[in-house]
Amino acid sequence: QVQLVESGGGLVQAGTSLKLSCAASGGAFNNNAMGWFRQAPGKERDLVAAISRYAVVTYYGEFMKGRSTISRDNAKNRVYLQMNSLKPEDTAVYYCAAGSTSRGTVLRSPTEYEYWGQGTQVTVSS
Repeated sequence: QVQLVESGGGLVQAGTSLKLSCAASGGAFNNNAMGWFRQAPGKERDLVAAISRYAVVTYYGEFMKGRSTISRDNAKNRVYLQMNSLKPEDTAVYYCAAGSTSRGTVLRSPTEYEYWGQGTQVTVSS
């Protein structure tokens, strides 16, 4: 059983940057591909970025491609999401997720992930 706790969300102005962090515990972190998703009120949960078990492969959702970077530190059991040039439409709850898979694989669908954090709110003001 993997537990995930996100941090780093908050209220920021448009055009600024924010770095989210997700701490994992309770399992072998490097057995899991990781992902960041976001969900705005009344909308579906969308993939922001995904990373394979040893960070060899990354994948970015269309709406934050070029403005975000996902990374992980397997020694610290953490995954990060650096977000730049934030826009009001980036306002959402951001979730960290983990899913067991083979090396070199990223998981793109929410249904592929087994474990989820409680989410952290990101609000971008104009």
